[in-house]
Amino acid sequence: MSSPVIVLTTLSAATDATPFARALVQSGLAACVNVLPPMTSIYRWKGAIEEDSEQQLLIKTTDDRVAALQAHFNTAHPYEIAEFLVVPISEGSPAYLRWLADSLAPAAAPGPGGTERS
Repeated sequence: MSSPVIVLTTLSAATDATPFARALVQSGLAACVNVLPPMTSIYRWKGAIEEDSEQQLLIKTTDDRVAALQAHFNTAHPYEIAEFLVVPISEGSPAYLRWLADSLAPAAAPGPGGTERS
């Protein structure tokens, strides 16, 4: 049985994160993606301290989808090294966790042409 997880990533605040997030849900890699408002990120990159405006994405999925999600990031994420942090969910509302699992069930995943299977 798969376990629920949250995957964290960031995108530039100048990027429209909606298509990236929508693709994750439509492909069945995520049940939900929250795109948070812009924030300031300060980090070390190639020996220098950088400061950029970014947006945090909270990706709700299950651990059995993490490998496929990471493979998707390798081709679709615009950063050279994307943040990809997997945070286990140890507890949650039973109804919400059931919804998350049901949203990622094979019957909920889109079929050919992007339509749901019946």
